[in-house]
Amino acid sequence: MTRAHAEKLTIERLFAAPDLSGPSLRSPQISPDGRFVAYLKGSERNKDRMDLWAYDIAQRHHHLLVDASKLVPEEHALSSEEEQRRERQRTSSLSGIVEYQLSPDSRYLLVPLGGDLYLYDLRAKPDKAVRRLTHTDSYETDAKFSPLGRYVSFIRDQNLVVYDLAGGKEVPITRDGGGVISFGTAEFIAQEEMSRSTGYWWSPDEKRIAFTRVDESPVPEVERFEIYADRSQVVKQRYPAAGMPNAIVQLFVADIGGTPTRVDLGSNTDIYLARVNWFPDSSGLAVQRESRDQKTLALLRADAASGATRELLSEHSDKWIDLSDNLTFLAKAHQLIWASSRSGYQHLYLYDWDGKLIRPLTQGDWMVTGDNDSHGLRGVDEARGLVYFIANAESPLERHLYSVSLTDPAAPMQKITTDSGWHGIAMSGDAHLFLDTFSTPDRPPSLTLRAATGQALADLVPNKIGPDHPYAPYLADHLPTRFGTLSAKDGQTLHYQIIEPRNLEPGRRYPVIVDVYGGPTNQRVRKAWGGYPRGNEGFFRQLLAQSGYIVFTLDNRGSGSRGVKFETALYHHMGSVEVEDQVTGVKFLRSLPYVDPARIGVFGWSYGGYMALMCMMQAPDVFAAGVAGAPVTDWRLYDTHYTERFMGTPESNPAGYDKSSVLHYAEDLKGSLLIMHGMADDNVLFAHSTKLFKKLQDLNQPFEVMTYPGGKHGLLRHADMGRHGYMTIKRFFDRTIGPEAAGDDERH
Repeated sequence: MTRAHAEKLTIERLFAAPDLSGPSLRSPQISPDGRFVAYLKGSERNKDRMDLWAYDIAQRHHHLLVDASKLVPEEHALSSEEEQRRERQRTSSLSGIVEYQLSPDSRYLLVPLGGDLYLYDLRAKPDKAVRRLTHTDSYETDAKFSPLGRYVSFIRDQNLVVYDLAGGKEVPITRDGGGVISFGTAEFIAQEEMSRSTGYWWSPDEKRIAFTRVDESPVPEVERFEIYADRSQVVKQRYPAAGMPNAIVQLFVADIGGTPTRVDLGSNTDIYLARVNWFPDSSGLAVQRESRDQKTLALLRADAASGATRELLSEHSDKWIDLSDNLTFLAKAHQLIWASSRSGYQHLYLYDWDGKLIRPLTQGDWMVTGDNDSHGLRGVDEARGLVYFIANAESPLERHLYSVSLTDPAAPMQKITTDSGWHGIAMSGDAHLFLDTFSTPDRPPSLTLRAATGQALADLVPNKIGPDHPYAPYLADHLPTRFGTLSAKDGQTLHYQIIEPRNLEPGRRYPVIVDVYGGPTNQRVRKAWGGYPRGNEGFFRQLLAQSGYIVFTLDNRGSGSRGVKFETALYHHMGSVEVEDQVTGVKFLRSLPYVDPARIGVFGWSYGGYMALMCMMQAPDVFAAGVAGAPVTDWRLYDTHYTERFMGTPESNPAGYDKSSVLHYAEDLKGSLLIMHGMADDNVLFAHSTKLFKKLQDLNQPFEVMTYPGGKHGLLRHADMGRHGYMTIKRFFDRTIGPEAAGDDERH
């Protein structure tokens, strides 16, 4: 690759096909029988329209299973429920086949498409392989196979329905859903903030099914406008803002076609149903019940026949308890694995089925943690007595797969992945194989099929940047990412990453853009390919640096995967230590001889948008320009589960809410400010920005606005809005702090 063939990276190219990161397999799954790997892949004509593919492990070849355009030639409008569900799952920018499920015997694929359900028989000839299960005007969502594969279940019109595959008939489990009542559906809070996307669960023997009944009538109804290019509509949304009532969630168990039995969750209905699992013998449910203040998480055992419950164990914190999907049962040993941060770091613990602690499985000043979340447990091989999990024991900036013995407390933990960087892991059900998605800041994600020992079995996506790679024309201009550490005022370590223009000229001072998120559970500083696992964030950072900006990112206190002390530093006063740490980062930048201290900007989206505003207003002499995308401006307007976890309620912590509001500091704004927001955002409501608009106008403060008709919270992921959004951000910085704004003063 020579510079003569180099092309300049452009914002238009970020959204064009093929994907700059190269080939990728979305949502890869190892089949239950271990014969193939199923995955989604963008079509050649449209990288965001997904088709279903498979890799045959024995034959070592990829082949197309289901072409979405042939199955359903035309795209259909999504139902409002499905549109919201995809927005929660961050898949709203995709079309075609966005999800699928393999049957337990690996013979069938369940594919939701165009509002209906299709069954694909892998043993049949392609022209006879597809069986359409539903053909209705309603939208079927959250479809899944039963554990033994005899049924397909789904939600239609707020009711739970089971389809008998052998008999070809539907069996309604519930009939009374509608209006404010829904069955088997995860409520807004569960989907958006609790990482629970379903509201029903099959027993392993398929004899029973547990499901939720959600009553949203206590939740205040908010009327908001969704403004589109050609129309506007009033949306009545039951939005549980901080301190307000939540939906009432009940749990039931029913035989197929039988009368449901209510599970006793206690007399207090103001709780969160966090997780539901079945014990392997189908005798009972394991229910995780979280208190409204999120300081107590109880694991209950519910009898499947009577619904009676008893507490097995509970976790308590004086700050908050993080939820996870790490609970795993050992069928033969009658034991379970539970995750807890009681030591100050999330680790795995071994219990028996009666809730008696046997011993910790992991320990140390590091965390069992996944990719920007807390779900680190990846598999259990009970026969070999091994637990597999992802952790940051090597470095907070890396992720690796490890194993630990279930039976030998003296056996040391084993590190399985070896290459330094970021490993994303998906294991087979028997924990004999795993898919290793690996990347570094200079190496796009590769996908390797490995044995549980770490031995490479097949390079499914080598993804080396050769002459034909989509990123090859831009490789010559690719800039390295440098990592370092700083100390917070309380002595804790802050990690940063920095990308600098090539060949810094002696005597020249360069502008800086601080790319920030800064919020709970999220980690931005990582030894991973920029933008992984999704999005164009990393490419945009490259483009800015190639345009003459220094791009700086720092994970402040309060951000994720660093342990209880680090993460809870913002408790009851959001927007405080986070800003303090970002200012510490800028002080470091100002010590560099090639940084222009008068031209430092800040950009962020969502919590990052909130941070951009707080940085501009709390440190007006530090940040000269800022872009705030979809920002929270007043935590009283945000939802219960997220906000109250960190802030308590407005009633219990009024001073904290006042000081954590952007409006509290608006009069101190000095620099250039651009606020961006989607006009149909149902996560951070557009009202957050309009409230700030009015406050700034009342104060006679100058600012700029860019709104997006029809734009949701993740609008930067959509090609049309994303292109314009990134162009707007870059033009703003070019004009306010960039080379165009500097004139002759950029040399000192």
